[in-house]
Amino acid sequence: MTANYNQTIAQSLSNETQKVVEAFNALDTDAKLAWLYFVYEKMGGSITPAAPTAADPELAPILLRDYLQLSSKQQLDIMREIINNEDTDYSRAYGALKENNQLLVWYAWAVEMGDTVVDIPDDYDETDTINDVLSQIEELDFDGQISVLRTIAGQMGHSDVKAIATQAETGKTSSL
Repeated sequence: MTANYNQTIAQSLSNETQKVVEAFNALDTDAKLAWLYFVYEKMGGSITPAAPTAADPELAPILLRDYLQLSSKQQLDIMREIINNEDTDYSRAYGALKENNQLLVWYAWAVEMGDTVVDIPDDYDETDTINDVLSQIEELDFDGQISVLRTIAGQMGHSDVKAIATQAETGKTSSL
């Protein structure tokens, strides 16, 4: 996968990883944010930016620099906009990135949570549903975990880029 096409689930995922993505997609917006927080809190040592050499922090200065200067409320609003694919400047900046850079954004935010990034409220209680989805990803091997996270990250943000219709969909052959 390259650019964000807002596709639902990547065809290349195994049945196990597809189930985790489907379970994540069934969560509401704030539960998705909490899940991402807990994933990085519990598994952050192994889930770094998926492929550090393939991620470039300079591609997303609005998300990795400007974002850190905003109030906690503004940061939370932006996270929600990205998860909900809203058509905003920050969501477009995120949606324009490849999945590795999208994971880098979430990783950078997770590292800064409680410092320069809004933290999860102290009184927030994990729900059984969130814990269930967390346990599902923890049961996967590293490659499965990264596949799930790339897929989830790629579904977020706003992008006008659309997948090119296949020959089967159009009934036409490609021409030069």
